Amino acid sequence: QVQLVESGGGLVQAGGSLRLSCAASGNIFAFVAMGWHRQAPGKQRELVARITRGGITTYTDAVSGRFTISRDNARNTVYLQMNSLQPEDTAVYYCAATGFLGPEYVHWGQGTQVTVSS
Repeated sequence: QVQLVESGGGLVQAGGSLRLSCAASGNIFAFVAMGWHRQAPGKQRELVARITRGGITTYTDAVSGRFTISRDNARNTVYLQMNSLQPEDTAVYYCAATGFLGPEYVHWGQGTQVTVSS
């Protein structure tokens, strides 16, 4: 079974930074892609950032230029560096992974709360 464990969430003032971590139980390169999603109360879940097996990264327009997704081979960990945080970034952030062959996200972490205050 694949396990994904997020950490690094918390409370930060607008303009501040946080780094989220997602530790996987196995080789992260087995997945077609890994991504960070977020969901705020009353809003749809949103894919924020993605990194493919080949290392290609993509971002939602709302976070482009402020967030960076990266990975660490030795630790089987994916990160989301979040800079210039805004109150609109407040949400539960989820790490997710696709299967080994397809692009659909099928493995999910438990989520970590990010709250940005004014």
